Amino acid sequence: MLTIFTLPKPFTGHSAIIQRNAINSWLKLKPTCEIILCGNDYGIAETAAELYVKHEPSVETNEYGTPLLSSAFQVIKEKASNSLLCYVNADIIITQSLIDAVRQVNFKEYLLVGQRWNLDIDEALDYEHPGWEKQLLEKVDLEGKIQPPFGSDYFIFPKEVNWEIPDFAVGRPGWDNWLIFRARALKIQVVDATLVGTVVHQNHNYAHIKDSLNPNSFEGPEAEKNRNLMGNGDTSFNIGDATYLVTTAGVCKAKDYKYLKYRVIRQPVLQPAKGFIQKSLWRFFQALLYRRNYFPEWFWQNLIYTFTK
Repeated sequence: MLTIFTLPKPFTGHSAIIQRNAINSWLKLKPTCEIILCGNDYGIAETAAELYVKHEPSVETNEYGTPLLSSAFQVIKEKASNSLLCYVNADIIITQSLIDAVRQVNFKEYLLVGQRWNLDIDEALDYEHPGWEKQLLEKVDLEGKIQPPFGSDYFIFPKEVNWEIPDFAVGRPGWDNWLIFRARALKIQVVDATLVGTVVHQNHNYAHIKDSLNPNSFEGPEAEKNRNLMGNGDTSFNIGDATYLVTTAGVCKAKDYKYLKYRVIRQPVLQPAKGFIQKSLWRFFQALLYRRNYFPEWFWQNLIYTFTK
């Protein structure tokens, strides 16, 4: 059904613990997923062999030795056995609920994203315990904090989508926002699975980043280069730019205010106004959004959703 691929950090210290936790969670998913660890950093090949998952070392890196997402996406497009791909950060635990969410999506082309839950985990999880997922979700309820919707740690999409990704460095800011922008620019549906698909980010520092300005931040020259590759701030989209969402009742159009406000904000980016009528329509949608309490909810929701991109 699904090929999961990732670009792990070196398997040392805390990173080794949380990355093994993540990979072992992917191995528990049903139906069984193909898993490919990309890159050639310390411990990747050995971990792949130990956990009986695939290893693809031939991924290009930048001058700092950081793997490039453009190379990884291209390699996996050629090597994956399945038609549906999932890029996920190597510290993300995926629960079965995300796979259940994917099964509900039937668009020919789409990009499925979602917010993560941040949680402190410092030791190996016992995946042999039959109730491991239930215990984890209970801990998330008690201690977890949901990440704001300004990026995504996983992307699920059909293999045939041609992203044409610039040479972004993995684990640095901006590329996830750009990918959501790219989907919207290609008129591909962006689907938010946050409501039903739970993924857990295991908290960590950023001491592994070379020339980092702060061990608790990913800021540095690589972050700056990623932002330059985005082109301009107009391409910094987020999960609020989703056009559909997965709920317990199925897939539906994203018509809540938190989504429609971005449809209005992004209108000049996705459909640049070239004449008086277009500019007037954009101003009308702005006014309608800000004065939505004066109109029936169904009216402003349908009007904005229908006539914005």
